[in-house]
Amino acid sequence: MSHWPLQGIVVVDFSQFLSGPYASLRLADLGARVIKVERPNGGDICRYLYTSNLEMDGDSSLFHAINRNKESYAADLKNEDDRKKIRALLKKADVVIQNFRPGVIERLGFGYEQVRALNPRIVYGSISGYGKEGPLASKPGQDLLVQSFVGFPWLVNDIFPKPVPYGLPIADLITGAYLAQGILAALVRRSVSGEGALVEVSMLESMLDLMQEMMLDKLQSSSLPIDSERKGNRSARMPAGIYMTKDGFIALGSISVSCLVDVLKRMGELQEGQKEDFDEIVKLLSQKCSSHWIRNFRQYGVFCERLLDWRELLQHEKFKALDMTMDISLFNHTKMTMLACPLRLDGHRPYSVKRAPKLGEHNRSIDLCLAGEDLS
Repeated sequence: MSHWPLQGIVVVDFSQFLSGPYASLRLADLGARVIKVERPNGGDICRYLYTSNLEMDGDSSLFHAINRNKESYAADLKNEDDRKKIRALLKKADVVIQNFRPGVIERLGFGYEQVRALNPRIVYGSISGYGKEGPLASKPGQDLLVQSFVGFPWLVNDIFPKPVPYGLPIADLITGAYLAQGILAALVRRSVSGEGALVEVSMLESMLDLMQEMMLDKLQSSSLPIDSERKGNRSARMPAGIYMTKDGFIALGSISVSCLVDVLKRMGELQEGQKEDFDEIVKLLSQKCSSHWIRNFRQYGVFCERLLDWRELLQHEKFKALDMTMDISLFNHTKMTMLACPLRLDGHRPYSVKRAPKLGEHNRSIDLCLAGEDLS
């Protein structure tokens, strides 16, 4: 596409690590100019907080993935000269994103009311861990802690009662996605009414919303013990989940126990007189190979899939057909392959060719833009 939907929109991103930067990444993918404000000494903590052992061009691989297509402006928010520059930047911005603990950004002089006084049309996106008021408001919003607070690790493991943390920073990612949704809605309203907006989301509320199915059950039956209806990711009535086979694992989609028993009988796998309970099904599936079950279940309309490992996924024809990877040249000319944006607009996927920035790399160019009164 020659013109992406957010082209001309300027985002000033004060946020660090993952939730806020993930939101601004989505906006950058859609054409916004994202200016990442970082501490002169060290920058975003994501630069050196590693989720893997992979370091590229002096920064973590995660930093490169989440901060591609952005610019870096190094500023000390406690230094008045730098604060003046930031205020000038905010006067020209369309969107602000921040994920400091409640009260911190206000003490620095860049809270919503303070920024709105400079720029009444601003769309101000704010992330907190547990909300800005009430119990726990001052706690830092760390992904695993929020996962644990809402009981999410109980849902991951089939072997109750051993909880397992989710294998991805799901609280950070879903919160960033929700913030991006809110910001886009506020920008649409602003295009009609001219009004700015304060868009707020917490990691706690985001995780609760993600758990709609489970929370709905518990809100109606709060007196039930935690393991009365579900163990791990399986329900006693609907055994969708991951099952061990002779040579690996398969996933079963939505099907009732009675329907699954009927299919197994029609396949000749379950004989008359055999137990027809959940434990017997688990035992039966473990006795034959994944390919056997996939082939036969599909013939009977049972939704199922083999559990792939990373190598199998990357080699799969479907993954290749998605054309969802891109190569970006880093500052030291190293090539880094990463995933592209999952969205398509009018059949086109936004591919980024702009690497993640070095700390303060764009100070001079942004200062020149401010002097010329044009950031877009």
